Amino acid sequence: MKLSKIDNLDMKILSNLLNNCRESDRQVGQKIGLSGVAVKSRINKMLKSKLIEKFTLKIEPHLLGYNVIYLVTTGQDVNEIVKQVKLVGEPFFVVPCVGGYSACGIVVNGEVEQKIAIIKNLLKQVRILNIFEAEDAGIESNLTKTDLDVIEQLLKNPREQIDVVAKNAKISSKTVARSIEKLQENPAFQFTLIYNPAKIKPYISHAVLCMVNGNIKNLLKTLEKQFEDHFMQIPFIAKNQIALFLYSEDIFEMDEMVQKASSVENVVAVENFMPKKISLPHDWIRNAIKENRKSERLHLLRVTT
Repeated sequence: MKLSKIDNLDMKILSNLLNNCRESDRQVGQKIGLSGVAVKSRINKMLKSKLIEKFTLKIEPHLLGYNVIYLVTTGQDVNEIVKQVKLVGEPFFVVPCVGGYSACGIVVNGEVEQKIAIIKNLLKQVRILNIFEAEDAGIESNLTKTDLDVIEQLLKNPREQIDVVAKNAKISSKTVARSIEKLQENPAFQFTLIYNPAKIKPYISHAVLCMVNGNIKNLLKTLEKQFEDHFMQIPFIAKNQIALFLYSEDIFEMDEMVQKASSVENVVAVENFMPKKISLPHDWIRNAIKENRKSERLHLLRVTT
């Protein structure tokens, strides 16, 4: 099904679901001034047109006890890059971008600096623009084995009804509800979706990567205020970098946003990336669940081997 040009209400619905796809149609509608029925109709159209490809989970690897390396490279052959990366760890996300750039997250176990050195050696055929270990930002890994059972079911359908999850996981509905509430409160866990960047016309989705000095939390507040009407997703922070996930009406507005970000005090450099495709592989999550189930402990621990 071909979707006619989407409007700002569609973008607001998309943004809400990107940040929490378990929100009901009614909850989303209350935020943007539409009825739940109208929201459901718009979501169904976006699903049928494949603008929304699927609902999914995004879990920061630190939550399940693993480290993560972020990588930005040149090179058109994304499959070859992923193939090489898999020799070191499992892909966390893969985003080929306009202009021959690719952004990847790599889930690793063990000595990170050693893994970074191996990646650099494996990817000699491309130019690595940026590679670094993500900090865990104080992520508390307080998951139980019951939470793992719930996550395993939610991987199949993040919007599944609580009673269905409970039945399939063979645990009580109250336990499932408590587990989901805990997951929703954890910033390292996100109920989200995968969308097709080529199908949000006339809008353009883009990530403005800001290299910063100074207090990163204060800078984030400043940037959030500057772009509050254009956010698609919650910003991402890593060391001295802030990634703003935005949408613009055209290339001129996009350029204006990049310039606006550049002019913010203590933003020392800015790069703009336009995604062509977005993927969040789940193999690493399923493997992590299997490994963590082997533990005799009730709560998960950080992997240190």
